[in-house]
Amino acid sequence: MSFFTEIGRYIIFMSFVFKRPDRRKVFYKMLMREMNLIGIDSLLVVVLIAIITGAVTTVQTASQLTADTGFLPPNLFPLELVGSVVGSSSILELAPTITCLILAGKVGASIASEVGNMRITEQIDAYEVLGINSVGFITLPKILAGIIVIPCLIIISNFLLIFGGLLAAKLTGVMTLEQYINGLRSSFVSHYVEVMLIKAFVFAFIITSLSAFQGYYTKGGALEVGEAGTKAVTRICVTILAFDLIIAKLFL
Repeated sequence: MSFFTEIGRYIIFMSFVFKRPDRRKVFYKMLMREMNLIGIDSLLVVVLIAIITGAVTTVQTASQLTADTGFLPPNLFPLELVGSVVGSSSILELAPTITCLILAGKVGASIASEVGNMRITEQIDAYEVLGINSVGFITLPKILAGIIVIPCLIIISNFLLIFGGLLAAKLTGVMTLEQYINGLRSSFVSHYVEVMLIKAFVFAFIITSLSAFQGYYTKGGALEVGEAGTKAVTRICVTILAFDLIIAKLFL
């Protein structure tokens, strides 16, 4: 019953989110602030992890595929497959899913803690006393900012994953740049980009809405605020992986 109760509370919570903002000037200022917090502050982490992940994926894939050929010389194995694997996996899985799991830990915990702190310090109660839709006033800027910024981060991550693989191929010598690029070109499917963008928007909504929901219903003190952040990250990660499977099943 607790599981279905939480789903019901989440649905009711979201029904108050998408209403016309009470104060538009304040809303736009909050939206710009949230876009900066979610996007700019997360950019460095996304860049570093994307480059390193792309490089590691290239090196490990090349080593494994070469080892699978037995004692054949490496030049007899079509190393273009490495570029194909890295390109397809980056678009379909690494860029959207891994990036959003990272953002779940950084952005999700931050939003849940911020909203939870507003709850225990009675700021949310003050909004309600003033007749302001507290759910929409607090949550809507975060959701819209996430939907705008997180897909941009995922697109950047996708390019950097491929660039990281290119960099690894150049520095380690596991394959030539021509082999890597030929593999990328041969495996590119435009439909994969559409699936990546669908995942990006869905995962962005999950991260921002679930974290705000978890923080909004926080009760207690500072300890409970920390627990709300932990619960938000856990639930976001599980939900992202579940919807990752659903989207893959529906669109691939």
